[in-house]
Amino acid sequence: LAEALERDADRLAALEALDVGKPLAEARIADVPQAIETFHHFAGWADKVGGTTVPLPELNGRPQLSYTVREPVGVVGAITPWNAPTMIAAWKLAPALAVGCAVVLKPPEDAPLTALRIAELVEEVGFPAGTVSVLPGRGSVAGAALVAHPGVDKVSFTGSPEVGAEIARVAGPDMRRLTLELGGKSPQLIFPDADLEALLPVAALSLFANSGQVCAAGTRVLVHEDRREEVQAGLAKLAGAITVGDPFDPATEMGALVNRRQLERVLGYVGVGRGEGAELLAGGERLERRGYFVEPTVFAGDNQMTIAREEIFGPVGTVIPFSSEEEAVRLANETRYGLTAVVWTGSLSRAHRTAAALRVGKVWVNGWGPPDPRLPWGGSKLSGVGRELGVAGLHANTEEKVVSIVL
Repeated sequence: LAEALERDADRLAALEALDVGKPLAEARIADVPQAIETFHHFAGWADKVGGTTVPLPELNGRPQLSYTVREPVGVVGAITPWNAPTMIAAWKLAPALAVGCAVVLKPPEDAPLTALRIAELVEEVGFPAGTVSVLPGRGSVAGAALVAHPGVDKVSFTGSPEVGAEIARVAGPDMRRLTLELGGKSPQLIFPDADLEALLPVAALSLFANSGQVCAAGTRVLVHEDRREEVQAGLAKLAGAITVGDPFDPATEMGALVNRRQLERVLGYVGVGRGEGAELLAGGERLERRGYFVEPTVFAGDNQMTIAREEIFGPVGTVIPFSSEEEAVRLANETRYGLTAVVWTGSLSRAHRTAAALRVGKVWVNGWGPPDPRLPWGGSKLSGVGRELGVAGLHANTEEKVVSIVL
């Protein structure tokens, strides 16, 4: 299947750009290759998922042999979001298939095309009938039916906390297994010894990649007050230089928002930020052209503002000052979310201290990028339950059984 996706990469990238509005180049160099890598990685696990033997003392004078086995959890209902439908479909399909589960994939109603193409490729490469089923439709209808179906043993969902909580409520009485990734309001902590020349382009990327429609977007830019003016000026300059436009134009660096509803949401938050007194440093307007385009937007504000507390899911960042390492950590943790954080510093000891103190599932130090299939991915607090990817994501699609034999 990974090899089939490789052969079909250009088509998948074009479908992703059509559906989501992200630049074709972004889909081709990021989303689709990451999906392919995920399938390759977990294909290598298909014959390596096993248990352990456990030495035990004799029982009533007789020796014992005890071992564990990992068995497929059963049928996985996988519900994917519209911001990265190809990549996140791979996150849910690959580990589940590797351990022997069947998957019913419910793609996002706004971006179903790549999931339907993957279903065609699944059939072409010879997976047994019924191993992978794709169920397009509205979340309130098809998604709700999938979650409520008694034949589904586990639900894996990426989306909003509100929908995640409803899924947990429905699945709870039967104690069905859950993996929920529910977004974030991720901080970037910029300390005085950070290399601004190196970090500013990456910090801007974490704000504006995929038009800010990224769960791990570093939208709260916490910066030491000694470097605040430099960071504000640098981010504003970079935001103003981004080319926004047609996803199929090679010159485009940032594409459209996914739909009108998302456009209105983002512009609504921009208005709230202005109303609460945040200083607009860059952007803040809808671009006057056909499509749902918003300028890359940077505010200066504080951690109590709505734009710094709620997930906007658009190209909007807020620069927030701090005066000490302790205050930076407090501000970073002062959120309902706990998905990721970025630490920018030249001090190895500070990097370790802050990484240990941050209540998140993933900490980058002096960098930012997409999740790697070799590492677990997930968050704390409102950002979700459980992990995808890595060994933890593989095991999340299994049940562990213990067998003890008195010899």
